[in-house]
Amino acid sequence: MHRTGVGLCVLGLAVAGAQQNVANGSAQPGAASQQRITREVRHELVMLPYYGVFDNLEYSVTGSTVTLLGQVTRPTLRSDAANAVKGIEGVTNVTNNIQVLPLSPTDDRIRLAEYRAIYSQPGLDRYALQAVPPIHIIVDNGHVRLVGVVASQADKDLAGVRANGVSGVFSVKNDLRLESH
Repeated sequence: MHRTGVGLCVLGLAVAGAQQNVANGSAQPGAASQQRITREVRHELVMLPYYGVFDNLEYSVTGSTVTLLGQVTRPTLRSDAANAVKGIEGVTNVTNNIQVLPLSPTDDRIRLAEYRAIYSQPGLDRYALQAVPPIHIIVDNGHVRLVGVVASQADKDLAGVRANGVSGVFSVKNDLRLESH
């Protein structure tokens, strides 16, 4: 199984479990087909019009089955993600495990405060220039989780410090990954 966040700058394509068994006539997709599906799933998810910095979309591809994971602020984004992936050639099954975050004015306030604290910081402000900024801020009942990809350990640490400085936050989990070259 290959689990990938769509915010990744570099997508690893080594897919475990991809097999093509010609001897017994089974029609499991081969590694090349699974890699194509993986690339297309990422593309479709990144292109969703309402996918933004406060959403986290992840997925795994096993054979011709795609499992969607993550958290979103809008129920329509959850269904749009599943519909986009269902249309990919070679995908026979989509399991939608995307969580819709609860509506909360407090969480909305925290989201904006976190965004300002992180993306206004010199050194981290360059990340805000991308169409979908790579540092995603997930807020669930006052608990903050940072996901995505940054260029260095210093950027990861700085984002964590800035996120912890926002008032009204119960906890911050820094799950940012370092960009692989």
